[in-house]
Amino acid sequence: MNERTRYQQLQPEDRMTLASMLQQGSSMRAMARMLGRSASTISREFERNTLAELPYASHSAQACSQGRRQAARPTRKLDMQGVGWRVVLTLLDWRWSPQQIAGTLKRVFPNEPERHVSHETIYNAIYAHWKPAR
Repeated sequence: MNERTRYQQLQPEDRMTLASMLQQGSSMRAMARMLGRSASTISREFERNTLAELPYASHSAQACSQGRRQAARPTRKLDMQGVGWRVVLTLLDWRWSPQQIAGTLKRVFPNEPERHVSHETIYNAIYAHWKPAR
């Protein structure tokens, strides 16, 4: 059987190792062997996460990587600070079901698809933000 290779993001510890080895003058291939990665992964890491004219630094590289990952995520349909969430909460307080809310939003805002949410999205938002009574 073929084993599937799993890709893992570089961790902060890996970036610290890279910065240290770079400072010591190690080659990219030596760094790749040390981390058990491909040399192209190390090359991309330096290309993407080195700031302007500054040398590679693990802390800023981690911040750059996290920033790109965050920017790549789609925005939530039901933002907890948004008007849509408050409307959904109000309708839930009125004992409307998520199916009724989803259908009503589509009827009330037919030309604004960004305001449409499925009942599954509403259920996920409820379960993600539910806090048990103490």
